[in-house]
Amino acid sequence: MSPGKRIIICGGGAIGAATAYFLSRRGAEPIVIERHEVAGSASGKSGGFLALDWCRGSPLDRLARRSFALHAELADTLGNPWGYRRLDTYGGYAVENGEARGPGERPWLSEAVTLTGRLGSPQTTAIVEPRAFTKGLMAAAEKHGGALRHGTAVDLMRDKDGVRGVVLEDGEVVEGDAVVIAMGPWSILATRWLPLPAVYGYKGHSLIFRTGEAIAAEALFLEYQETSGEVLTPEIFPRADGTTWVCAVSSTEPLPVDPAQVSPDEGAHDRLEAMCRTISPALATAPITARQACFRPVTDDGLPLIGAVPGVDGAFVATGHSVWGMLNAPATGEAMAELILDGAAQHLDLRPFAPGRLRAFDPARLRRA
Repeated sequence: MSPGKRIIICGGGAIGAATAYFLSRRGAEPIVIERHEVAGSASGKSGGFLALDWCRGSPLDRLARRSFALHAELADTLGNPWGYRRLDTYGGYAVENGEARGPGERPWLSEAVTLTGRLGSPQTTAIVEPRAFTKGLMAAAEKHGGALRHGTAVDLMRDKDGVRGVVLEDGEVVEGDAVVIAMGPWSILATRWLPLPAVYGYKGHSLIFRTGEAIAAEALFLEYQETSGEVLTPEIFPRADGTTWVCAVSSTEPLPVDPAQVSPDEGAHDRLEAMCRTISPALATAPITARQACFRPVTDDGLPLIGAVPGVDGAFVATGHSVWGMLNAPATGEAMAELILDGAAQHLDLRPFAPGRLRAFDPARLRRA
């Protein structure tokens, strides 16, 4: 498929925006269709943590390494409006109402926390503000000929040669030369139209604090034991804009049909706030600017779906990246642009992520809206 083609992308998250960006840089005309808002779900509420080699030993390793490099290139090329910066990263543990044991503590941490080791350096770990990153890529795609359309895709338009567009809820047809499904966990709705594997949503809760310069450029991964005996795994990420993102509480609540209807579990943020007060005096006194909940897209085998839909010309999918969606968005977008326009990805082997490796989901199992 030559440049100049019109590519319809369903989904305005990081994967859709990155795909649109790389397609636009190749001279194609990407049109992103988003029912809610760009970065309105996990792509705007995630931690934005990036790691070079944390996927080593898995099929994700080359994807992650390529994407980590692209993050640095994109920040340099596009002026870094999303606060890309390198970090030191540490691991440790804490016990509610406990005392630290061993060296390595930081002034912004309480005596309940013990740091046990360095997990990453500025050469191997970094961070972005995810909403600004996703919107920045979308804006860059629009600058190079891409377009954003607000609407809900309800079906695909086909001709004798394959998929040739998307039908919107209001009956409008957006025509194109190919369609990419990149709707995160809502990609499972596309099983009504295409033979795709299941994509599920795993819910996470997070808080954003206005911490200023109280916390250094150090990411932290902890094991935190509550007095009840339950162990949480908080992640703490200070950003370049003076905010700090913290998560710890996850669940398997049902995915709502409309992304705008995602809401937190009862008591989840209260529990998270109590934990933050215990582990950090800086967080205990900082104002909270956002209480968030989102669903990460996951597949049955834990690997994303990246590639052509088997047996359906003009149909592609890029979703299911789980916790590594923000990290792996650039390399996924680059690979999708190469696959669609050149017939094959040049920088990555996409075979481990081929959607045909998993059984297609039966759409009859979908909960009716």
